[in-house]
Amino acid sequence: MTNRAIKYRAYPTTEQSVMFTKTFGCCRKVWNLMLADKIESYKSTGKFVTVTPAKYKKDYLYLKEVDSLALANVQLNLQSAFKNCFGKSRKKNNGFPKFKSAKRSRKSYTTNNQHGTVAINDNSIRLPKIGHVKTVIHRKPNDSWIVKSATVSQESDGKFYISVLFEIADSKNTYVADTNNCIGLDYASDGLYVDNNGNVGTNHKYYHESHDKLAKSQRRLSRMQGSKKHEIKSNNYLKQLRKVNKIHRHIANQRLDNLHKISTEIANQYDVVCVESLNMKSMSNNGFGNGKATLDNGYGMFLSMLEYKLSERNKYLVKVDKWFPSSQICHCCGKIHPEMKNLTIRTMKCDCGLTISRDQNAAINILHEGLRILNESFAVA
Repeated sequence: MTNRAIKYRAYPTTEQSVMFTKTFGCCRKVWNLMLADKIESYKSTGKFVTVTPAKYKKDYLYLKEVDSLALANVQLNLQSAFKNCFGKSRKKNNGFPKFKSAKRSRKSYTTNNQHGTVAINDNSIRLPKIGHVKTVIHRKPNDSWIVKSATVSQESDGKFYISVLFEIADSKNTYVADTNNCIGLDYASDGLYVDNNGNVGTNHKYYHESHDKLAKSQRRLSRMQGSKKHEIKSNNYLKQLRKVNKIHRHIANQRLDNLHKISTEIANQYDVVCVESLNMKSMSNNGFGNGKATLDNGYGMFLSMLEYKLSERNKYLVKVDKWFPSSQICHCCGKIHPEMKNLTIRTMKCDCGLTISRDQNAAINILHEGLRILNESFAVA
């Protein structure tokens, strides 16, 4: 069984919008109450107490008005947060769970499907305690797909979305990948990637293209009543804030659409794709002066798309270790050039007579190393 989610644009009525907002607030309230109780119990007993949303419904009666499964999922999310912080499988960057602010926290909640409580119709989605919500069903699920849950979210520009999670039976894909049909990709801040043939991935700098329009809109916002701390926000401020958030959402949608198109094209064309396992967040924060360009590129999102799209097609995405010196090794003779650590040197010139772009040379080395890793995994299997 595999899971797949489809995100739909929702157009709730005024009453439904109020109910969504109330559910967002109740979920945030329950999270903060449970987290506070856990912290208090640890201070007094040295252990984190197990609490449930039912504990708070007597003191906060409005919690009974919203979907109980949404509150139950808050409890599960908090348990996962503690597990990620203290469990054996915790990651380095996972910190202690934090309280959620009404202004900064993401507005969303998740409810589960129980005997048809979540259902998709031709032009609406049925949700518990909400009813049928008008929705643009741009992609209809197959009849064999099982609805597991639905996540309602509101973006910063005020638009509502419903993401429905489906459980899909594994199909018997008999396609056999051809390891000779392969490509190596090296990260490039200008064009997303450079492949082993020297082709540059076309990627627009969407944030840079909309920078002037965004800056003008933000300057106008900063001059309105409500821009200062503890100042009452005027209606004009809130209206302008929605315009700023709309520009941010437009940039994100442009980037997402372009990355989907490029990743789908590569997944359809090649059977093996070799890449470097880079930490994009670390690269954007390391003081190279190109943090905005790195984040605007969306390379990490691009790799995530490649991974699941290739997996669906019974193909391979091979990740080469980030410390592999792909830019320093001559792909012809194997000589190492330490001077290539200097990023200002854009062309490699080797004693063997090779003159090549550093990015294309790196892509070729990534391809060779990726195929070596893939062949080793085949040998072990």
